[in-house]
Amino acid sequence: MTWSNQEWWPEMLRLDILDDNAAELDPYGDDFDYAEAFDSLDLDEVKSDIQEVMMDSQEWWPADYGNYGPLFIRMAWHSAGTYRTLDGRAGAAGARQRLPPESSWPDNVNLDKARRLLQPVKQKYGRKLSWGDLIILAGNVALETMGFETYGFGGGREDAYKSNEAIEWGPETEWETTSPDRFEDGEVGNLKDPLANTVMGLIYVNPEGPYGEPDVEGSAANIREEFDRMAMDDEETVALIAGGHTFGKVHGADDETEVGPEPDAAPIEDQGLGWDHDFEKAGMITSGIEGPWNATPTVWDTGYVDNLLEYEWEPHKGPGGAWQWRPATEEEREDIEKAPAAQDFDESEEPMMLTTDVALKRDDDYRAILEDFQENPDHFQQAFARAWYKLIHRDMGPKQRLAGPEVPEEEFVWQDPIPEADYETVGAEEVAELEAAIRDADLSRTDLVKTAWASASTYRDSDKRGGANGARVRLEPQKNWEANEPETLADVLDTYEEIQADFNESRDDDVRVSLADLIVLGGNVGVEDAAADAGYDVDVPFEPGRTDASAEQTDADSFEPLKPKADGFRNYIGDGDWNDLYDSLEERMVDKADLLTLSVAELTVLVGGMRAIGATYDDTDRGVLTDDPGALTNDFFANLLDMDYEWEAVDDDEEVFEGYDRASGEKVWEATRFDLVFGANARLRAHADVYAAEDGEEKLVEDFVEAWHKVMTLDRFDLE
Repeated sequence: MTWSNQEWWPEMLRLDILDDNAAELDPYGDDFDYAEAFDSLDLDEVKSDIQEVMMDSQEWWPADYGNYGPLFIRMAWHSAGTYRTLDGRAGAAGARQRLPPESSWPDNVNLDKARRLLQPVKQKYGRKLSWGDLIILAGNVALETMGFETYGFGGGREDAYKSNEAIEWGPETEWETTSPDRFEDGEVGNLKDPLANTVMGLIYVNPEGPYGEPDVEGSAANIREEFDRMAMDDEETVALIAGGHTFGKVHGADDETEVGPEPDAAPIEDQGLGWDHDFEKAGMITSGIEGPWNATPTVWDTGYVDNLLEYEWEPHKGPGGAWQWRPATEEEREDIEKAPAAQDFDESEEPMMLTTDVALKRDDDYRAILEDFQENPDHFQQAFARAWYKLIHRDMGPKQRLAGPEVPEEEFVWQDPIPEADYETVGAEEVAELEAAIRDADLSRTDLVKTAWASASTYRDSDKRGGANGARVRLEPQKNWEANEPETLADVLDTYEEIQADFNESRDDDVRVSLADLIVLGGNVGVEDAAADAGYDVDVPFEPGRTDASAEQTDADSFEPLKPKADGFRNYIGDGDWNDLYDSLEERMVDKADLLTLSVAELTVLVGGMRAIGATYDDTDRGVLTDDPGALTNDFFANLLDMDYEWEAVDDDEEVFEGYDRASGEKVWEATRFDLVFGANARLRAHADVYAAEDGEEKLVEDFVEAWHKVMTLDRFDLE
């Protein structure tokens, strides 16, 4: 096959990541309702089938202790545990563990066998049970079968059928390496955004310690940063590690046996299975570390916590050649209770610890939590149950998206709860009345559009967070984000509150309007009026029903990662203090477009339309390439592509540019990289050509309205 464009020109802007937003990738089609299909399952039957597989050891991949439960827990954990808060990407939704690169990560060695063991269950239930749900449910069933009481399970994870090329995994080009470029100023413990894992190809941190050395202090620092970036506090972190390491063992009994290539590099006859090795000769090889954590690796108890706290541990190179920890004295090694050998119950194995385990004991805050768990086993059980539930559902969004009979009644603040309306929502007549009130208010068209955009564009399809529903733009921290122009935003919201109060107090029925609906309706009014000024009569669709979240329903700290560092749609370039892996403003714009599920065409028309309206940060003229700002014209594209103008960077940063009339030399325009990329990039220019044409303006208006409405309703899961 010939090289791709990306291989010929590796610095080319990756617009292809937006193509998935316009493509039909699901073989079941757009009309298939997976949540409805999942609800039709007999979940008890499914769990029984999983349990039957779990206890039926196969000769081609024998189960440790005759029980695949620990393997299934690891599979579920490594599927969900890739989630990170900075961009909301990864996690269990989509079941991308079965697709590259995750399918071949060194940290996922032999999880291909776990999924292959479950193939009969998947085949039995077909479209009713996604791989995403099956992988996570198998982890729950494993925990329950081994004596643990889980908090519940919500289905609804639709499968992906293509790798997510938008995920930035890090700067390294080799597995199991850590480059200084992964960290700000090259310092361990300060990962660049949006990363969470500290090693390429590992879910979290190196179990041997930073850079493969048994450094417990550095390991604790990495653990704290990593788990914070997956939305876990100290107690949740300790609960997850201690709870997970209560079960199973790690494998690395041999350091000389050659292990075959990963699944995506394995020969075709292996049919997607990787890491082939002589099991009978070398035993099972996974991490290279060898041994269980306690004497009861298939039973829920406090054995892990007890061993970690009650013995002193020293580092040594295990049989697989990796750093691991053993009881520090011969006396302790004789005293510690042994576990049965995984494949021969007549033999026994001495428990071990990882550097990451000992790091918990040596860190004062983590140790205090461990001691509390040891003294209060019920608290340990509850903490792990809640942390595990959060781990496996964190990327699924609000509770209303969860399906099945085991969804708990409790709604957690990390699910961004939104209250149910205790009133009747507005109808067409009331909407017309409110539109008139908005038009009569002292609000500019740009303020209407920018406020609606500030509210709705926080949405991330990666983890279904943000959006206009809840009107959290009026709460901390969003109301003070620089990109939202806090003083102007406060004035707009004050006006909306007056309109809301006047309307609601005037009613003698149960009809009320929320601020969330008013914010979106105001943006629609701004778009309609801008289209009218350009000579087009349009109605932007509006579906009422949003409600207003309270501060108590909002975990303010967890919303901080949604803060725009830059926003190409409002031409906000920020302060340049990025601390991330994106090289240019245009990359940031494309990344944001992907989180909003926009296609290349939708990205193009939204930027051009908002420039024409003049909806730019701080009302700057940057990118407003028109003599008639406020009207929804095609002037932005026509003037950008006009060869009567030439562009020069204003400084060495090459972020802001000035446009000069070639004939007179007069400065006419000012723009940013966000603007000029629509003329410089071939694909974007191809779309800009369509809208710049004399007959392209009507299409621009139509497409802008459609794309605008899409963004305004991305979080309206109740409309699906």
